[in-house]
Amino acid sequence: MTVPAIFKNMRLPIIGSPLFIVSQPELVIAQCKAGIVGSFPALNARPTSLLDEWLDQITSELDSYNRANPDRPAAPFAVNQIVHKSNDRLDHDVEMCVKYKVPFVITSLGAREEVNQAIHSYGGIVMHDIINVVFAHKALEKGADGLIAVCAGAGGHAGKLSPFALIQEIREFFDGPLALSGSIANGGAVAAAQAMGADFAYMGSAFIACDEAVADDGYKNMIVDSAAKDIVYSNLFTGVHGNYLAPSIAKAGMDPNDLPESDPSKMNFGSGGNQKSKAWKDIWGCGQGIGAIKSRGPVSVYVDKLEAEYRGAIAALSRGEAFDLKALMRAAE
Repeated sequence: MTVPAIFKNMRLPIIGSPLFIVSQPELVIAQCKAGIVGSFPALNARPTSLLDEWLDQITSELDSYNRANPDRPAAPFAVNQIVHKSNDRLDHDVEMCVKYKVPFVITSLGAREEVNQAIHSYGGIVMHDIINVVFAHKALEKGADGLIAVCAGAGGHAGKLSPFALIQEIREFFDGPLALSGSIANGGAVAAAQAMGADFAYMGSAFIACDEAVADDGYKNMIVDSAAKDIVYSNLFTGVHGNYLAPSIAKAGMDPNDLPESDPSKMNFGSGGNQKSKAWKDIWGCGQGIGAIKSRGPVSVYVDKLEAEYRGAIAALSRGEAFDLKALMRAAE
């Protein structure tokens, strides 16, 4: 597959996905210094003027780090742009990406040719979130450089397709950069993503439990204490189907096993169902892979663990052997 040069110095083929509210400069910088892509949604920077400050902070700190560590430079960072028509600050946020020459932009909820052209104007690349091949074709037609296959089990807004089905269909017509999202939380899963044809693993939920993430302690502890059985798939909270932690829904006074359907035409990305409880702030998004997360800690320690698991899995696969995931995870602790 063809992978852009900006990804060549990465320690691991991992993109830390942009997490609403949770991903802020401290998490992004820690991820990049650890050798994986760090990203954040532009909408996390509130008020709008804060985006300029965040981009200055991230670019300045990573530039300083790279000068001090020429033999192990930081991975690139990314900004997520919600290109849905409801985002009335998109033009401003794209202008900020152009100003700081953000190397990598992730677009979601629609594909906009003018956004891609703006990022291409300075040599940046764009990868677009998709949940099926119809949206994949549309994104590529609009000029996206790469795709992020958001499959069943991904945290937040997620698709329904198996990664085996979606990746193989995408690879029939697209040979460019491709990331896979959905239940990836250990190094063995990263290796498996590559084995089925993806270039990168796209990981988010596991990083919420990291020290640098801006998340409530209750949210972090709930991730550590939960597993796939605790994830509920619903469109109630934003109008778009997504995966959420059932205990957070129950805490908000709703029955996670009996949620009504929402009207998709009334996407709000904020509140839903119980108007006193807001998606992401009170109703916590999370993917099905969190059973692998047994403790909290800094990004650097988690990435070290991921690398040990990943290298062990790759070594086993190179010998033509199935890898013992349980043994790899135990050895990496």
